[in-house]
Amino acid sequence: MALPTLVIRADAETGIRRHGREAYPHECCGALFGRDQLVTEAFALPNATEEGARRRFLVRPVDYRAAERRAIELGEELVGFYHSHPDHPARPSRYDLDHAWPVFAYVIVSVEGGNPVALTSWRLREDRSAFDEEPVAVEPDSEKKTGDGRQETGEA
Repeated sequence: MALPTLVIRADAETGIRRHGREAYPHECCGALFGRDQLVTEAFALPNATEEGARRRFLVRPVDYRAAERRAIELGEELVGFYHSHPDHPARPSRYDLDHAWPVFAYVIVSVEGGNPVALTSWRLREDRSAFDEEPVAVEPDSEKKTGDGRQETGEA
């Protein structure tokens, strides 16, 4: 069964890539806000790992709570997390699998030599045995959709 497409607003996608570039050669991490399959904002979080930030990331409980508060302030939901893979593919590692929660989107950006390249998204299976890749689409920020899915042009 194919997963639905995760739509990421362009400014959120740009923020994920920028964070990956700035954190390089270490992993960055952050939260994703939005609704259902739409990511409207990427919220950078500190990488609190003590295992070596070059290959691991850790979101502390206090930072998770800060992300939840920020989502509420925005009137959005916490829909997932992102992190970078410095000089490695944008595919989940065994560590990622062991530390993931169901229902969230897990966006990974591959950063090669300081340049963000591939960006992918993954969903943990309910039985936690593996991730499934979901399609990703980037939506320009200026587009606003009406309730019936049509694009508003802003013209009178």
